[in-house]
Amino acid sequence: MGFARACSVALVGVEGVVVEVQADLEAGVAAFTLVGLPDKSLVESRDRVRAAVVNSGAEWPQKKLTVGLSPASVPKSGSGFDLAVACAVLGAAERIDPESIADVVMIGELGLDGRVRPVRGVLPAVLAAAEAGYRQVVVPEQTAGEAALVPGISVLGVRSLRQLIAVLCEEPVPDEREPREEGRPDTMLAGLMVPGEGIGTGIAHGAGHGEGSAPDLADVAGQPLARKALEVAAAGGHHLLLSGPPGAGKTMLAERLPAILPPLTRREALEVTAVHSVAGILPPGEPLVARPPYCAPHHSATMQSLVGGGNGLPRPGAVSLAHRGILFLDEAPEFSVRVLDALRQPLESGHVVVARSAGVVRLPARFLMMLAANPCPCGRHRLAGDGCECPPATVRRYQARLSGPLLDRVDLRVTVDPVRREDLIGQGGRGEPTSLVAARVREARARAAKRLAGTGRSTNSEVSGHELRTGLAATPGALLEAERDLARGLLTARGLDRVLRVAWTVADLRGAERPEAADVAVALELRTGIPRGALISAGAS
Repeated sequence: MGFARACSVALVGVEGVVVEVQADLEAGVAAFTLVGLPDKSLVESRDRVRAAVVNSGAEWPQKKLTVGLSPASVPKSGSGFDLAVACAVLGAAERIDPESIADVVMIGELGLDGRVRPVRGVLPAVLAAAEAGYRQVVVPEQTAGEAALVPGISVLGVRSLRQLIAVLCEEPVPDEREPREEGRPDTMLAGLMVPGEGIGTGIAHGAGHGEGSAPDLADVAGQPLARKALEVAAAGGHHLLLSGPPGAGKTMLAERLPAILPPLTRREALEVTAVHSVAGILPPGEPLVARPPYCAPHHSATMQSLVGGGNGLPRPGAVSLAHRGILFLDEAPEFSVRVLDALRQPLESGHVVVARSAGVVRLPARFLMMLAANPCPCGRHRLAGDGCECPPATVRRYQARLSGPLLDRVDLRVTVDPVRREDLIGQGGRGEPTSLVAARVREARARAAKRLAGTGRSTNSEVSGHELRTGLAATPGALLEAERDLARGLLTARGLDRVLRVAWTVADLRGAERPEAADVAVALELRTGIPRGALISAGAS
């Protein structure tokens, strides 16, 4: 009788659970039994592992073989357990030393020829192993850079089971490299980026990994108020609604928002990379996502594609793929009302909890939401000489598709007017380039991060209302106008808290220690749309 064990990781959403893979050999009729709540793809590993072991030059044990995945109560899916199963079987057959694999975490899919293929979710799996106290992991060579992002972990990247056996037995390691034509894609990377998984289209890491390659704000003609709102939104992480006729520049502004956001911190980059790794949209050769992601799903997106879902355990949706970045909903009223209202919880909590029959998954979803909307179905409502033929009831129904509770969670609501002729042909002057605006945003975020140090928050949009009214109070008398709007019903209690958050961001942008009455007035004008003269005095036009 032989027994050996190795370790692997089961992913539940973007969180991992270390699984002990146990192999037991007993005398009897040759059979291979796999237990421990495996799914269909994991059950099929019996044939993959047997063929891989034989084609790697090792002998398959002709005994009764039982492989158990513990804890048995955790659902296990995918082909990433193949490598651990194969090593546990070889340990039980005494082809390799069982002690050498007992505390090693192994992640990878096996081909029938013994090659180790990369799988998705390596980063969150290695993070889970590190938190559980493991210090050695074996992963496919193509994902070794992703695994190496976790500090304190010794990573071994292998191309084949034959290589791993040689390393464990201290034998000469075969090269296993295959000649490949230049420019031809590596077929081994096919499992990392699967079409149809997640919201692959519309993902752009900072719209180009650098300000120089990203669209520039100087390309936007006119729109000083919308540009000011864009800067405030980026500096404080505030949600933004741009409403106006077609062709006014709403989408242009949205495409330029990622470039003015600061790069992700190390912790944020690991969070984003983990989500993208699980979703299968992590670009090959780029193990770490350093720029805020940009996700722009089509208005026909379903609720499952937006908040997460799918068959079996839920997978990340657009709100999670936009974590620490931007979720842009163009033509927002064209989205399903149920889909839009599903955004309420992640907008408040910064995460989404998806419950399915296979289990409950908590996914990160702290993003900056930007909405773009036309005033009516034809887009010409309230324009001089517009020719809008939409009946008033149709206009009301169209605008009501953005519900009151959803809009109450949007900090900035700006009406975008048609571009003036002098601005469009260059006579009105161009606005500031992205580089100048991005520099002010970085400085404002640095002030907020210094003020919020030790609280677990880094932007003004994350500060609670109670803390805003007590520990982070504005200057005396600064809230008089906001209190009057609250009394008149122009603001809700949540709206007042959001006005205070925006006021702190406006103060950070101008380098002030605390918000003053003028900062609160700017925040009120950006939220309610009622002109108060504050934006003109602040240099927005």
